[in-house]
This record gives sequence, structure tokens and C-alpha cells, in this order.
Amino acid sequence: MGNREDLLAGARKVILERGVAKATARDIATAAGVSLAAIGYHFGSKDRLVTEALAEALGNAIGDAMEALIADGAGSAPLAGFAGLWNAMPGVFADNHEAMLASLENIVRIVRSDEARAQLGDQLTRAVTDIGDNVRAAHPELDAAQADAIGRLYFALVQGLGVLWLLKPGEAVADGDQLATAIQALAGK
Repeated sequence: MGNREDLLAGARKVILERGVAKATARDIATAAGVSLAAIGYHFGSKDRLVTEALAEALGNAIGDAMEALIADGAGSAPLAGFAGLWNAMPGVFADNHEAMLASLENIVRIVRSDEARAQLGDQLTRAVTDIGDNVRAAHPELDAAQADAIGRLYFALVQGLGVLWLLKPGEAVADGDQLATAIQALAGK
């Protein structure tokens, strides 16, 4: 690995052990085995490094799990795939508990910084697009606008349900079957 990748790995390690607020640049550099100056060279600041490390870690872990669950729903009706995905997401949340806590801690910092919001904006757009693309691949009967809308719904749900799951780990506010029932009711079916 190069210094940049070492820093991302070091940041994830320190953040998961100590949390965002207690993670210092020196701790991250030490965990990465690089100089403190490498953070500034590769990321400009510790905050940018932390945001990228968390976005990458959760994007890979939760994003990859969602992609696999969406693909598992291929061949079924889109609503059945929807229910299956959201029935399985509490397990994904449990597998990523510490990273989700650190990300939530980092969100407060991001909301207070125009620069951090701009940095995250591109990543969020890419995440929503990727989810829509996965939905379209699993359900080719959907047109692009439908798949995009479902991708946006999935993204909003994973954010909201993830936060609610963190408040009461192990308990889902609503499972996939309940959410599918709600959608059917909204559609008048």
C-alpha cells in the first residue's frame, strides 16, 4: 500500500477504536506508519481524511451488502425484492455498528462545515446513482426513472433506518414486510 491507502486504513483503525472526536492526526499517522505531514499532503486536513475513510469504509461495507441483497431480489417482483432487502438490513447494520457510530459522529462535524459538505456531496450523489443502477440491473423491467427513484428511496431508508437502529440496536423500526405493506397501501393496493 502507498501512504494514502495506509492513512485511510490507519484512520479507520483509530476511529473505530476511539471515535472521531478522540482520533488525533498524530494517532492516525502512527497507526498508518507514516509522517504527520503525509496527512496534509494527501488529504489537506485530518477532517478530510476522516470523512473519506468513513465514507469509503461504510460505502464498501454497507454498499456492497446492499448491492448483494438487491441482486438477490433479481427475478422476483420489485416489491418482493424491496421487502427482502429491508428484512436483511438489520444484520448489515449489526455487522457495521462501530463504523456507523463513527460516521454519525462525523456527520455533526460535516454539517457544520461548508467544505466538508461539499466534499461529501459528490460521494452521496455517486452512492444514490450506484443504488439505482443496481436496482435496474436486478429489475430490468423498470425504466431508468423508476430505478433512480427506488435508488433514492433506498438511500433515504438506509440513512434513516440505520440511525434509528443505532438508537435501539437489534430492533428494527419497521421490517421489509411492513415497509412493503406501507408502499402497497400508498399505491392504493
